[in-house]
Amino acid sequence: MEPKPLKRHKALQPLSKEHHFALLLCWKIRRGLELEIDPKRIGRYLEKMWSHQLDLHFNIEEEFVFPILESDNKLVHDAISDHRALKRLILSEPFTEKSLNRIEEKLEAHIRMEERQLFPLVQSMASEEQMAYINSKHNHPITELVWEDEFWTLLDIRHKT
Repeated sequence: MEPKPLKRHKALQPLSKEHHFALLLCWKIRRGLELEIDPKRIGRYLEKMWSHQLDLHFNIEEEFVFPILESDNKLVHDAISDHRALKRLILSEPFTEKSLNRIEEKLEAHIRMEERQLFPLVQSMASEEQMAYINSKHNHPITELVWEDEFWTLLDIRHKT
């Protein structure tokens, strides 16, 4: 039997909720590519998600969460490296099927690492005062992005007769 996952501390719950939105972003990218949506169209959504959520989320983690662990912690180092790589990938146009696949795969792997390894470690190491500080700085998730062009919901009419 696998060990039961830790219940996420209240202070980290908004960040975990944002991770959920980012995993939905990954699914939307995959779905858009499956439907052969123009990568530029998917890229516009990705750029808006960057400015609406991801950039701020990364900054909150780096400023308030990661300092709980030692600066030479491998998970922290990997997370910051992922943040930088994702920023470069998202902000360096043009978007292609290959670049979108790379972004989606890297973002999903990054989120899974934070949720399965980094956040449980932070939670086990942080004092209640440190958690209260995180909560005071970020006590509600960044809202989900409303987007008019829901390219991921289009029906694939090529297979209909």
